[in-house]
Amino acid sequence: MKASDLWRLAWRGLTRRRVRTFLTALGITVAVASMVIFLSLGEGIRKVFTSELGGIGPDIQLSLTPLSQGLALHPNLPQDTVGQLQALAPELGLQTVTPVVMAVRGGLDPTQSVVLYGLPASGGIGAVFPNTALAQGRLLLPADEQTGAAVVGAKAAQNLRLGLGSTLNLNRRASVKVVGVLAPQSGLVDNFIFMPLTPLQRSEGAEGRVSLVAVKLNDPRQARAVATSISDRLNLEAATQSDFLGFIERALRISDAVRFGISLIALIVGGLAVANTVMMGVFERTREFATLRAIGARPAFVRALVLTESLLLSLVGGVGGVLLGLVGIVVVNLYTQQLAGIDAAALTPRLTLLALGISFLLGLLSGLLPARNASRLSITDALGRV
Repeated sequence: MKASDLWRLAWRGLTRRRVRTFLTALGITVAVASMVIFLSLGEGIRKVFTSELGGIGPDIQLSLTPLSQGLALHPNLPQDTVGQLQALAPELGLQTVTPVVMAVRGGLDPTQSVVLYGLPASGGIGAVFPNTALAQGRLLLPADEQTGAAVVGAKAAQNLRLGLGSTLNLNRRASVKVVGVLAPQSGLVDNFIFMPLTPLQRSEGAEGRVSLVAVKLNDPRQARAVATSISDRLNLEAATQSDFLGFIERALRISDAVRFGISLIALIVGGLAVANTVMMGVFERTREFATLRAIGARPAFVRALVLTESLLLSLVGGVGGVLLGLVGIVVVNLYTQQLAGIDAAALTPRLTLLALGISFLLGLLSGLLPARNASRLSITDALGRV
């Protein structure tokens, strides 16, 4: 018998029990969709950091905090480190050396959370983020180093309802005025509020200290070698862009494993539903299988027929799960675009193949026992049942 006949018989067998088949396929669809949505968060964040961080930010970031402990925020690095680095600039090919103070402002509402990014007004934002562009107002000027000012990222301006001339309170005793709003650029920079270094140091009680030093190189390809040299000479933690991306990748792999483990529970339940549906079908069609055996069908054919039904049921649920997951991803991205200006979830070809592959494996494993039982039916006993 042709393979097409086998699939046709399998489809006919499933459509005889439409309600049961529909509910089972729906269960698999929901299980696969949940896995797709959970894992798509990791894929989306990978794309954000790869596409955005790879083209912005410093070539090397120097701090006292190891990258494994997260982004350096607490200003604990002596500011005189900048002078030491500038002395090494001709030898190591350092183009710019920029001291940075970072602080997070926000509450329980994530839309109200922003990153204050302080850097010398004389060098300006372009010393670290050269691709920034203005939408309104002006950038930082050297005179702002003492008087204070703020240039706000597009998403931060939207979430905090800040515009030109708005007052930004740093604490009960310090505030600055917004002198510029940046054009939308990336999900990272759009949530930053840039300020001159000195006013932010004063508001944080961190005079003479910085969170990190951002370094741009004449030749970014030498980042690893230069970072190692600086680390050895000045006893600092030096991280390149590739180091940071590697750290993000390792963290995402761990989170992927956790999310997949959660999804696996739903997948196991879906697999049990498939096995139950196919097993019930075998029990209800005992006489049909016995008749096939009586007219010459081999046990292998009956086994293949039951396995095909299980695979077909799982693949239908898998395709439905991918489509439902895509809808869920769109909803997630609508929220994260409003929240932070990024697409936090992405349906990649790798994730699509993984979802369909797991659906196929689920159908195969779920159909093994029912297929074995169907192929071992006794023709005489089966035809003798009422």
